[in-house]
Amino acid sequence: MRDSISIVSMASMSALGSSENQIWQHYLDQRSLIKEKDFSKFSALVSSIGSMEWDAINELKKIKNYKDLDPSVLMAIYCSRKAFEKTGWKEKEFGVNIGSSRGATSLFEKFYREFSESDKGLVNTLSSPTTTLGNISSWVGHDLHTQGPVISHSIACSTALHGLLNGIAWINSGMSERFLAGGSEASNTAFTLAQMRALKIYAREQNEYPCRSLDMDKKQNTMVLGEAAAVFCLERGIQKSALAVIRGIGYATEPLKHNISISTHADCFQRSMKMALNGMDSSHVDVIVMHAPGTIKGDSSEYNAIKKVFGDSLPALTSNKWIIGHSLGASGGMSLELAILMMKHQSFVKVPFGSFKKRPKRIKKVMINAVGFGGNAVSVLLSID
Repeated sequence: MRDSISIVSMASMSALGSSENQIWQHYLDQRSLIKEKDFSKFSALVSSIGSMEWDAINELKKIKNYKDLDPSVLMAIYCSRKAFEKTGWKEKEFGVNIGSSRGATSLFEKFYREFSESDKGLVNTLSSPTTTLGNISSWVGHDLHTQGPVISHSIACSTALHGLLNGIAWINSGMSERFLAGGSEASNTAFTLAQMRALKIYAREQNEYPCRSLDMDKKQNTMVLGEAAAVFCLERGIQKSALAVIRGIGYATEPLKHNISISTHADCFQRSMKMALNGMDSSHVDVIVMHAPGTIKGDSSEYNAIKKVFGDSLPALTSNKWIIGHSLGASGGMSLELAILMMKHQSFVKVPFGSFKKRPKRIKKVMINAVGFGGNAVSVLLSID
């Protein structure tokens, strides 16, 4: 990175809630928020946003032109408003990059169902404009009246952190002083769940902790989907109002043998973490918030990569997928939020099961990992000193 970038505000919405105090308390309670939900043709384990969050979304739908938007867009608008309000930004020259893995899932499925049931193949007038990939960032930019660049992208489960990288790149280029970046995912739909189940990676057992992220002794895959949105406001340099400073970024891809595979030692993660460290002594990293989706191969390969990079100076390891599941394109943002909260409270959120017992004496530097289908890994190094 050419310049340090400050994260000056953040906001999220998930099963953890949408207020910072509520979110942190849920982490401290150490209870999984994953529950079984009926999807008509089957039931599946998911984490869902709560009634208060749905009330906020329904309030947004009362605004003209917002009633036809997908929940993924409305969740992003809500979080972006909250994050923006905390910044004190007066100028409207800021960029927006909020991505999604699945996008307007609910609407797309609804419109296709209507098309399939129509004898003449008719479809709703808004079916195309409300399901395009650019929907989320475009509507957030519209809602906040920004005059800056508005960018959309989808890079599977590393989408939110790639949005962060794009914001950093624009700021470092001198083309934008401020950026709003993150991810939003409202993918708790029957078709999406059916797709995940078809991959043979989905959790099947309802127990205290259905998603066994970082349980290296698990005998079956335990990935669980969760809906969430997370947004972060970025500014150039080290600001007094900074929640954390981005000290390093890394990214890498690797050739895959299968659409959802990852190498045994996650070569992409090794390269992204080394790039984020940028020559820094690896023993200075106190915590890694792992991607760790709860699958046997996904968890073990990332852990193998961490051992290769950090050797004997292994940081404390954690994840949040055991409590809220995997929010796909928003998951990296939720991990980033967890990292910032742990640094703020100087309290480590441990995984309540598994083999990793190390606890940090301090939490000053935290690395966050994310990877998506296609082997697109991202690593971000945060600091508060």
